[in-house]
Amino acid sequence: MTTPETTQSDAQMYRNMLRWQMMATVVVIVAAVLISGIPAGISALLGGAAVIVGAWFAAKIAVRAKAKADPTAVLLNMLKAEAVKILIIAVLLFAVFKLYQSLVPFALIAGLAAAALFSGAALAKAQTPV
Repeated sequence: MTTPETTQSDAQMYRNMLRWQMMATVVVIVAAVLISGIPAGISALLGGAAVIVGAWFAAKIAVRAKAKADPTAVLLNMLKAEAVKILIIAVLLFAVFKLYQSLVPFALIAGLAAAALFSGAALAKAQTPV
């Protein structure tokens, strides 16, 4: 059964993941601005933000799912969290492609990739404070 301490440590783990994603996105933004200019930096920001927003919503669903004791319910809620994350990322990226006229695709993908890769790294190192 999940205790309040476990739920709190899970919430801390997700905050740590989001922090790692934000730092990775900032590094990519700075590199994009230095290499290709402001539109590339904005593109990198939008790519990273899509993943961060999706991960934030998924973390909210995942923490809520941890309160259930039934393994099937936990698995279904985790799958629901992942589906919500992917859907949010897809919708935000679609909006970026449609609305941002100065889009630099490589920078957008770099921001997206950095945030996505560092979410896995942060979860693997969940106990390491940032």
